[in-house]
Amino acid sequence: MLKPVLRFAPSPNGLLHLGHAYSALFTAYWAESMGGRFLVRIEDTDITRSKPEFTDAIFEDLNWLGLSWEEPVWRQSSRFDIYAEQADRLKRRGLLYPCFCLRSEIAEVSTGTDPDGAPLYAGTCRHLTEAEIAQRFAEGREVQWRLKSDEARALTGVLTYTVAAPSPIDRPQIRYARPERWGDVVLQRKGTPTSYHLSVVIDDDAQGVTHVTRGRDMEPSTDIHVLLQMLLGLRSPVYTFHRLVLDEEGRKLSKSKGSPSLRSLREAGRTAEDIRQELGF
Repeated sequence: MLKPVLRFAPSPNGLLHLGHAYSALFTAYWAESMGGRFLVRIEDTDITRSKPEFTDAIFEDLNWLGLSWEEPVWRQSSRFDIYAEQADRLKRRGLLYPCFCLRSEIAEVSTGTDPDGAPLYAGTCRHLTEAEIAQRFAEGREVQWRLKSDEARALTGVLTYTVAAPSPIDRPQIRYARPERWGDVVLQRKGTPTSYHLSVVIDDDAQGVTHVTRGRDMEPSTDIHVLLQMLLGLRSPVYTFHRLVLDEEGRKLSKSKGSPSLRSLREAGRTAEDIRQELGF
């Protein structure tokens, strides 16, 4: 019988905070409880924001928390050719189309928002002729590639996924995925042959991940991931959505909002044991 495989996959675009610590400890705890494997993966596909010093800081913080993981650690920036190959498969099936719109242009014509609160794409570039597309490429316009979500959904039919705490004594639940609420999602970003959604499902399958643990705020993204797993013939893991660590005002901790980092807490005299106790570990 294969061992369960769980992973913690941070992005090196800033220093880890208490929310990351909770997610890492939660994942490592359940990996150990089930006699499984605990992996760390560096999701550094955003080459403009990812920095080597932040990758080093991730390992430093996880070591400080008392965690250990298997080597080698996968870095997504070394796997761009694999993501591009899978995207090309979708292009050959006519499921991706180039989009040249700016964010401001998308916001102007949007009639709604996606689950993350971003303007929902109206499908403007989906209606370009081949000549118009060729002209935009010739002009050197930046391009991103979007999924024809309705056509993809028609191919897969009804989509479901399993949600359960990693503990085998908890009864799993079957939930329905609703990728249509995301519209024509971007699968290849400007200047990058992938996106978070594309690379995460490819790597989870490649690493044999059996249980994905993530914060409750990430549950809507599972809609897209289940859709891509079906389209690309990838395995679908069991999902667990853990609680979020909130600040004093009840807001989710965030790098962009300047939430205190683990490094700053350590420098202020907090110990790893203090952090583990505070987070319930």
